[in-house]
Amino acid sequence: MDILTHALMGAALAAAVVPRSVPSSASISVPTAQPHGNTAAGILGRRRLAALIGAAAGLLPDADALIQSGGDALLVLDYHRHFSHALAFVPFGALIAALLLWPLLRRRINFGALYVCALAGYLPHPLLDACTSYGTHLWLPFSQAKSAWNLIAVVDPLFTLLIAVPLFIFLRRPGSQAVRWSLALGLAYFSFSFFQQQRVETAAVALAQARGHQPSQLSVKPSMANLVLWRSLYVHDGRVQVDAFHMGPSSRHYPGESALLIDAAAAERLAAGDARRLRDIERFRVFSEGFIVQTAAQPGFVGDARYAMLPTVVAPIWGIEWRAAGALTEFVSRHDFSPAMRGNFVAMLLGRDVSALSRTLKP
Repeated sequence: MDILTHALMGAALAAAVVPRSVPSSASISVPTAQPHGNTAAGILGRRRLAALIGAAAGLLPDADALIQSGGDALLVLDYHRHFSHALAFVPFGALIAALLLWPLLRRRINFGALYVCALAGYLPHPLLDACTSYGTHLWLPFSQAKSAWNLIAVVDPLFTLLIAVPLFIFLRRPGSQAVRWSLALGLAYFSFSFFQQQRVETAAVALAQARGHQPSQLSVKPSMANLVLWRSLYVHDGRVQVDAFHMGPSSRHYPGESALLIDAAAAERLAAGDARRLRDIERFRVFSEGFIVQTAAQPGFVGDARYAMLPTVVAPIWGIEWRAAGALTEFVSRHDFSPAMRGNFVAMLLGRDVSALSRTLKP
């Protein structure tokens, strides 16, 4: 997810583990700073310090984005959401965060308390990322499988506000228990997302069967910043079919595009005898879960069909390309969002007709 949400969630959980009062015989194992005792200022001071630690620890897993190479554009894709996001690595990641913060905070909090706050801040990061569709290596070193639960978009302002507003109140009012509400609301939001996801999957399977297709690799995911408009993809006869569904009280289907997937033979033609280029295409295929395509509008560009600016189109927002024969592979992003595209997106988000092809499904 976006770094703001990671920081807020880490801050919320870390602040939640700090006890309201400090025992008179507090020891190094008590997860709290002690300078202000049990006064209102002391309570808020401990919460804010814990929130600061949790926010910093909550951002640390994404330091894996720094693993890059000028000679290998795909290295960052290989290692982003990799070992630093594994659940088995969480205790060690929290320890690294605590060691980095200790020189700055050692006069305000004991190390045991610092580690507890860092652990609470680090833990939700990989779990939140697994709730998106990108793919997260939660189970390393026991499994190379990536988790992508497709429950939330990478940026979802409503979910972020459900965490941010109660946390703000909790850090300003010593008697507040608002942080518990933030966590409860977050869980309720994911529960609603799961309900919506099941509705979309049911509609997508029924649609494929009505077309006479045998869908494989069915994937449904929320579109940008909402849980109402969803994008579905499935593979049939070597092609990826894209559709959009508006899931309000009733359901509306927006027919999407279809494109031929790049198979092994097509990859060899694209590589034109360049072994390194072929290897990069196959690496990108693994990253994209097989959803790699070429589009007529983007010759020489191999894109990840899982993501597009509109939920009904194939045109990928990122992919790999080569600018000349023998050139190194480049990873490129294309986030063009014209006024016409914005208008179509808003219309679909509101469940309105956007073309003569859209039709309403039975609830």
